[in-house]
Amino acid sequence: VQLVASGGGLVQPGGSLRLSCAASGFTFRNYAMGWFRQAPGEEREFVTTIDWSGGHTYYADSVKGRFTISRDNAKNTMFLRMNSLKPEDTAVYYCAAGVSVMTMRVSSASYWGKGTQVTVSS
Repeated sequence: VQLVASGGGLVQPGGSLRLSCAASGFTFRNYAMGWFRQAPGEEREFVTTIDWSGGHTYYADSVKGRFTISRDNAKNTMFLRMNSLKPEDTAVYYCAAGVSVMTMRVSSASYWGKGTQVTVSS
């Protein structure tokens, strides 16, 4: 199983980034997918999750209205569009796969990928 996140980088406050997560080694369309993040000195936290069909999504209150999760089951890929970025969004972002959006919301995932660094700074 591999989950490879990409698209991170340095962006100014108010800017945007699009993260991607390429999945392989499991049946992608059967799993809920999600994004989590971990800031320096902090615990990893839930950001957003999407069900297998893409029809149901959930967001942490801190990113609601600014971030959008999506997936392409034909390409085994998940995305995270991040707009209006704030310095407090600075973290390593991880993608993960789980059995349901409910378990993902409590950070219980079956597979985890390596992260991609997002830094929001002027």
